[in-house]
Amino acid sequence: MVSARRSFQGELPVVAMKRLGEALAGTEGTAQYELDFGRDEFGTAYLDVRVQVPLTLTCQRSLEPFVLPVTVNSRLGLIRSEREEAALPPDVEPLLIADDAKLSLLDVIEDELLLALPLIPINPDSTLPEEVVGPEPEESSSEGRPDNPFAVLRELKKH
Repeated sequence: MVSARRSFQGELPVVAMKRLGEALAGTEGTAQYELDFGRDEFGTAYLDVRVQVPLTLTCQRSLEPFVLPVTVNSRLGLIRSEREEAALPPDVEPLLIADDAKLSLLDVIEDELLLALPLIPINPDSTLPEEVVGPEPEESSSEGRPDNPFAVLRELKKH
């Protein structure tokens, strides 16, 4: 694949990714992916992974499901032993290849999506429930100013 500089693209249903599905609130949706094998200028074998998918997560603020568009764009350096990791450029993540040189592209895509999930998913459009924040403070009708705690003293001073 590397020598031939093979490229793959296609669609993958989210429901087909079992480990990812366990971290989601729903498994609807389809991932659009592009995978490109090649060698960089230093001769290092790599796999470029680009994935776009809408994932249904549970908002940790409101506990409601919401759809988060996730985009992955990473380069994985294909290595056969952990010793080779030090030779990878700093912007390349290592991907350890088994001795039989077989690689499951589904697992690679799923791993990259798992890594892209937010640690604490929060819907940017959510608000805290009223039972958590309490009711909104009511406006006082005294010319927009809050009650002065010294007003009682002022009244006493007049007498």
